[in-house]
Amino acid sequence: MTGQTPSQTVGPFFHDSLSWPGAETLVGPDTKGERIEIVGRVLDGDGAPVPDALIEIWQANAAGRYAHPEDGQIKPIDPAFRGFGRCASDVEGRFRFATIRPGRVPGRGNALQAPHINLGLFARGLLRRLVTRIYFEDAAENTEDPVLALVQDPARRATLLARRVAGDGAVYRFDIVLQGNGETVFFEC
Repeated sequence: MTGQTPSQTVGPFFHDSLSWPGAETLVGPDTKGERIEIVGRVLDGDGAPVPDALIEIWQANAAGRYAHPEDGQIKPIDPAFRGFGRCASDVEGRFRFATIRPGRVPGRGNALQAPHINLGLFARGLLRRLVTRIYFEDAAENTEDPVLALVQDPARRATLLARRVAGDGAVYRFDIVLQGNGETVFFEC
């Protein structure tokens, strides 16, 4: 046989091999900080749910320190906080994380960033993971964040903001739109 091999879609294999029970829960009974939930859906360009995506989050603890050896800040480490989680989307594209509201971390030039959660997404048809951030719509610090300031179009910036769900405690909604109208801002990494 000669010629090129036809291209094939990556996945869907995320549910079987990359997630584990409890990976969506970053907190334990002794975790310090304001407990929150992040809920949302992964949607394609037509607004249809993506049922086999894998969403990863990683974030600083409530004091603003990552559970990583390269974070040398003189801030407390919370041994009851994992700082990393994974969740596979369900048949309706839904996902849910139990975590805490992160503290501020320094960015370039030690400028403090607004509280945010880093997010990576793997899905069928993507050859590279997509990377974005979750900011909190009700955070006054957003006006000072150097990364959020890079997104100058207010409609595009809004795709990075998780909105508090009315009457549902500390639950924030963050939908991920892969392309088209309302596409989430994704960053180069």
